[in-house]
Amino acid sequence: MTDSGRPGRRSGGRPPAGGRPRPTTSGARAGAGPEARTPARAAARPGVAARRLAAEALVRIDADGAYANLILPSMLDASSLDRRDRGFVTELVYGVTRMARACDWLVDRFLPDPGRMDATARAWLRMGAFQLVFLDTPAHAAVGATVDAAPRRIGGLCNAVLRRVATSMPITWPSDAVRLSQPDWILELLTADLGATDAVAACEAMNRAATATVREDGYVQDRGSQWVVAAAEVGIGDHVLDMCAAPGGKATALAAAGARVVASDVRRSRVGLVAENAQRLGLAADSFMVLAADGRALPLRPGRFDMVLLDAPCSGLGALRRRPDARWRIAPGDVAALAELQRELVRSALTMLRPGGELVYSVCTLAAAESRAIDDWIATEWPGLVALDPPAAPWRPLGRGALLLPQAADTDGMYLLRLRLPEGGADSRP
Repeated sequence: MTDSGRPGRRSGGRPPAGGRPRPTTSGARAGAGPEARTPARAAARPGVAARRLAAEALVRIDADGAYANLILPSMLDASSLDRRDRGFVTELVYGVTRMARACDWLVDRFLPDPGRMDATARAWLRMGAFQLVFLDTPAHAAVGATVDAAPRRIGGLCNAVLRRVATSMPITWPSDAVRLSQPDWILELLTADLGATDAVAACEAMNRAATATVREDGYVQDRGSQWVVAAAEVGIGDHVLDMCAAPGGKATALAAAGARVVASDVRRSRVGLVAENAQRLGLAADSFMVLAADGRALPLRPGRFDMVLLDAPCSGLGALRRRPDARWRIAPGDVAALAELQRELVRSALTMLRPGGELVYSVCTLAAAESRAIDDWIATEWPGLVALDPPAAPWRPLGRGALLLPQAADTDGMYLLRLRLPEGGADSRP
């Protein structure tokens, strides 16, 4: 679901030993109330305002269940921070959110009762530990800046705990799941599906900040998503349906390649975003149409499309670097539920194809249940479908499709499968 898909369920709080977050008491907001005041000389120091804004965002993510990628841009826009400090805030918020479990383990060793820590103190301690261990900030700078910027009531706590974290390095982690700041079940699932070496490497890659890649038309889109469109090999004038199109990255790329595109998505607000992106890119109205509809019950005439792109809603277990809080929102049972939705969407997609038309199925997950298992199910249900050649390296063959590991090309992890509907044959129809 690189360009579309349902949001994960709300789940605030720090990750416990099993890897699933549990709620914490919100406590005072960073920078709010008399206890948040620090001396004027501290407030004037570089980075104080940035750290306070980052702490406020982290409290809202942790205690209120806010989404990092939704609240942070608006908070930055409302601030007076310069470009450098905005980048620092983004690094702190996204990094601490990703590495919350690891940061908690780092500081909890030195707390008498970690479970009683409120969300404000938790945010500041996580920020300090993150700088010490994951940004390699010198101890005097990380501890001093955190203490100066933090609310006065927790200054002593931050100083004592973070100094002990600093003197405990180098770190001996209790497990890979803690070191990688993943829920146990995610690392276990990826290990079962990919093998231990690739699973750990994938998680390490997804703990790094995502890189911004700009297409020739100015649209910012991950390279993996661009490669999905390239692999589709759309022709000029082809009639293409993008079933889960929001926010429109793949749909607009298909139209730019010469296709006539119907971009559909189940959420009306997201359909509006697709239309805005198409308009901004100057796509002609007669070659790009948007539609708000459930992909399982499309109000379209069957058998009319040369190609259907199904970039299906998925667990996002290949795109965790781009969605820093996703690992704390997805639950083990969601993978199976999403796989069932994917099968329903595949069934609908095949009805939309003309004889000889092509289905392009993609997901930004590394889970076998949403990739190889979907291919196996399709092969059983529609044996007459013809598998087309998967893309070459850095894609890795997987069944009849291909897997793109995030560590292979500094991209989101993706799965891609291309199938052609024969010109005739009852066994090829849903």
